[in-house]
Amino acid sequence: MALTLCGRARRLVSVSATSVYSNGRLQRLQQTGSNRFQLGEAKAIRLLPRRTNMVQELGSREEFMQENRDTETSYDFLGEMRQRFLRFKRQKYLPQIEKFQALAVAQSPKVMVIGCADSRVCPSYVLGFQPGEAFTIRNVANLITPIQNGPTETNSALEFAVTTLQVENIIVMGHSNCGGIAALMNHQNHLEQPSSFCVYSLVERWVMNGKAAKLRTQEASSHLSFDEQCRNCEKESIKDSVMNLITYPWIRDRVKSGEVKIHGCYYNLSDCSLEKWKLSSDKNSNEFYVSDKEIWN
Repeated sequence: MALTLCGRARRLVSVSATSVYSNGRLQRLQQTGSNRFQLGEAKAIRLLPRRTNMVQELGSREEFMQENRDTETSYDFLGEMRQRFLRFKRQKYLPQIEKFQALAVAQSPKVMVIGCADSRVCPSYVLGFQPGEAFTIRNVANLITPIQNGPTETNSALEFAVTTLQVENIIVMGHSNCGGIAALMNHQNHLEQPSSFCVYSLVERWVMNGKAAKLRTQEASSHLSFDEQCRNCEKESIKDSVMNLITYPWIRDRVKSGEVKIHGCYYNLSDCSLEKWKLSSDKNSNEFYVSDKEIWN
């Protein structure tokens, strides 16, 4: 089905409607001076008056189609990824080749980060870690379960980081607008006890590890909106994960001796601020608690 242009323009440009629909965009045509198109299911008819300079604006049909092909190619993410990798090699790897060759032999990071899998919150990008500086694992809602809950990929990474790599700092990094915490808060309380009549998704089963933070949040801020409750629960969940780290003997012993320090961080996506806490201990009572709130902005 053809896209028909009024008057003399019909003789200058003929573009198939199929190609317009396949490209999914009319931006290039709109840039030729058109202000409005009326699109039907199978045709597009231009409504503006004829333009005498159409040839100069659109160029030949071949040039127009080539630009369409270029636009389509620009959305080839694998091609873009290849270019990003080659740029990394050219601009970062080769100028620091000795550093990267040393990293190829061994790693000795001083920091372990447990972050959220959310694509908007990459710990290395936000906190500026360079290759070899931070041993990182990410999961939905940056949750750490207590040791009595059994093995997970997160606590296995923790064990390796603490006992083998001997990191000196552990950071639990959460963030605002967390989908995992929203799923936790949205989960119906009466469904939180498994039964033969409810089937949980994998996400539901996982985020319910943050149930204690949810219940505290609901009790303390039931008068707030759902979004405000989610913001509070995001922070409470980080604090719970920090405290759960102490249930692992090989972490607890190192924290008591001063070999390892534990921190909680909350990254606000809206204003690019960071709220930070640290795990402290009372030497007399041998108890641990989260304290020393700081805000970086």
